[in-house]
Amino acid sequence: MNTTEDTGDSGTRTIALDRNGLIRVGARPSLWRYLRQIWEFRSFVLFDSKSRIAGGNSTNSLGQIWLVLNPILNGATYFFVFGLLLGTGRGIENFIAYLIIGVFMFRFTSSAITSGSKAIISNRAVVRAFSFPRATLALAVNVRELMVQIPAFITMFVLILAFPPLEIVSWKWLLFIPLVAVQFLFNLGLSLILARLVTRFNDVTNLITFGTRIWLYLSAVFFSIDRFADHPTILFIMHLNPMYCILEIARDSLLYDTWPDPNRWLVLGAWTLVLLVVGTVLFWQAEESYGQEK
Repeated sequence: MNTTEDTGDSGTRTIALDRNGLIRVGARPSLWRYLRQIWEFRSFVLFDSKSRIAGGNSTNSLGQIWLVLNPILNGATYFFVFGLLLGTGRGIENFIAYLIIGVFMFRFTSSAITSGSKAIISNRAVVRAFSFPRATLALAVNVRELMVQIPAFITMFVLILAFPPLEIVSWKWLLFIPLVAVQFLFNLGLSLILARLVTRFNDVTNLITFGTRIWLYLSAVFFSIDRFADHPTILFIMHLNPMYCILEIARDSLLYDTWPDPNRWLVLGAWTLVLLVVGTVLFWQAEESYGQEK
C-alpha cells in the first residue's frame, strides 16, 4: 500500500492511499491461496483431532474401549439378524470375517460423513470468532475419524485371524493401506459437500442418517451380490457403488488372498477424485457465508 501526501495552501494535509493490494476482511481468497491456508493450519487440524478423541469418551467408564466395542457389537447384531435369522451368509466363505470387514469399513465412512456434515454447524462460535479456512474443520473431523479407526482396524485384523477358517497373511494385506488412504479422501470429499448442504439446509442432517442406513443395505455388507447373478442390471449398479468397491477390495486382499479387480480401483478412484474436487470447490465458494446468521 503506497501513500502520497499533499499539503495545500490552506495548510490542510491530504493523504492519498493506493488501495491496490488491500483485501476486505473476511473475503474469500483464491482457490489456490485457500488450499495453501489449509496446509498452514495443519497443526490446528492435528491438535483438534487429538483433543476431541481424548475427550470424546471421557465421561464413560470404559473410555476409549468403546471405539472398539461399538463396531464389534454392531457386527454381532448383524450376524445374529442377517446371518442366523435371515441366512444371508449361506454360500459365503468365512461369513463371519466377511461380515466383520463389511461392518468395520462401512462404519469408517458413515461416521466420517455424518460428523463431517456437521463440521460448520457444530462450531458456529469458532467460525464467527476467528478467521481461518473453514475447510479445516471438515478435515479435522475426517482426520479424527481416521485416528479413531486405527485401533478398530487392528481389532478387525485380530478377529479375522481368530475365527476359523484361518486366513493366509500375505503381501496382499498391504493393499489395505492405500485402500484406507483412498477411502479417507473419499470421505473428505463427501463431507465437504454435505457440510455445505447442511449449513444451508439443516434438515439435510436427517436425510444423511436415513441415507447412510439405506447405503448400508445396498453395499453388500452382510450378503453377497452373487445372489443377483441373473440380474445384470443390479450387478452393474452394485459395481458402481463406491462402498461396495471398498468392501470388495478389502475382502479380496484380506480374506481370499486374491488381487482385487482393477475395475474396483478405477470406480473408487473416479468417485474419490470427483467428490474431492467438487467438494473442495463447492465448500470454498461459500467460505464467506459460514459465519453469517441464518
